[in-house]
Amino acid sequence: MNTTTPTPLAKIILVGLIGNVMEWYDFAVYGYFATVIGKLFFPASDPVVSLIASFGAFAAGFLVRPLGGLVFGRIGDKVGRRRAMILSVIAMAVPTVLMGFLPTYGAVGIAAPLLIIALRIVQGLSVGGEFTSSLIFLVEHAPENRRAFSAVWGSWGASAGILTGSGMGWLMNWLLDDAEIVAWGWRIPFILGGLIALAGYWIRNSLHVDIPVGRSANPVRDIFTQYRLPVLRVALLNIGFGVAFYTVFIYAVSYIKNIDHLSEGVALKLNTWAMLLLLLVLPLAAWLSDRFGRKRILGVASVLLAAGAVPLFQLIHSGDESVIFLGELSFALIVGLISGGIAATNVELIPAPVRCTGLAFAYNASIGIFGGSTPMMAAWLIDYTDNPIAPAYWVAATALVSLLTLIFMIHETRFQPLHT
Repeated sequence: MNTTTPTPLAKIILVGLIGNVMEWYDFAVYGYFATVIGKLFFPASDPVVSLIASFGAFAAGFLVRPLGGLVFGRIGDKVGRRRAMILSVIAMAVPTVLMGFLPTYGAVGIAAPLLIIALRIVQGLSVGGEFTSSLIFLVEHAPENRRAFSAVWGSWGASAGILTGSGMGWLMNWLLDDAEIVAWGWRIPFILGGLIALAGYWIRNSLHVDIPVGRSANPVRDIFTQYRLPVLRVALLNIGFGVAFYTVFIYAVSYIKNIDHLSEGVALKLNTWAMLLLLLVLPLAAWLSDRFGRKRILGVASVLLAAGAVPLFQLIHSGDESVIFLGELSFALIVGLISGGIAATNVELIPAPVRCTGLAFAYNASIGIFGGSTPMMAAWLIDYTDNPIAPAYWVAATALVSLLTLIFMIHETRFQPLHT
């Protein structure tokens, strides 16, 4: 039992937030330059094939997240949360910088797409440990009645990082013309992002905080034997949220450009404003979750997502910038309501002895398989069905999965003891 002086909550939040800002900027900026990367690294006679291949590499980074969760989760349970978070920042910074210096397909042929996929895989391993470790860190140090409000800053940091990536894409499109972006401009966000992530390492390494360690002798084994049901609950609960988030804030940029035929600058601008609304909603949604309970807020938001996916996607497909903006803002509000409470719920559902490993695997399996594949799935659905609204049905279906999980498999966890 650690008897050191408790660390102030503000410092706890800073440690959990800062790495997520930097790490998720690095991870998401690829999605915002997917069209350019598709042309340079996955050339094809059909631009749709090129884009799907580019998003396939994006998905590769997500598909290895469960493995990264097992690796970094075990470190978090056996060695400590802080050590896992420090290592994950390093594992993100290095491949991001290297991505900014990669030769294209025109220069080195097939080696180019293989290299970028390999770097995306390393990034995916890193993200597999970063986000969940920081959420656990935040919840375990929070007062019982402020767990959601504390945890939401991990989500806030991740969203802020993605917002920064969107803003960087918008800035590049404002400063440079299309030819300059294709020639060299796309490299700048990767190089800057990798260097900034190193600052996250310095901040986390310099802040010494009390971090509890799990008590399982073999957490990887135990999550597949003794704790299978909690892991399954978390995985199913996060499917709808993951699909909605990556549809609205990652894929929508390509959708607005390629399907609505607006400029990439306009698409990034709309996405940036929607992300700003999300950042405003997150703390409020977390407060509501602490005040009224996890199931009530998550239930309302999941119903809104399932019922609203198709009509809101029709707004995004309108071709009118102001109407598209309304659709994106509405989606951002719903996703924010879910995100505000789901972070703490995820932590509370996993028992302490395997919390880092169990949550990392469950969350990353769900988000990696469903969320990470969403841009590729959405592009394929439109091409296969010739229906520009097809991705909305995927969002609605996965929202129903999460809603049914919430109703039938999950109990209220707001005041559940953490036993940390």
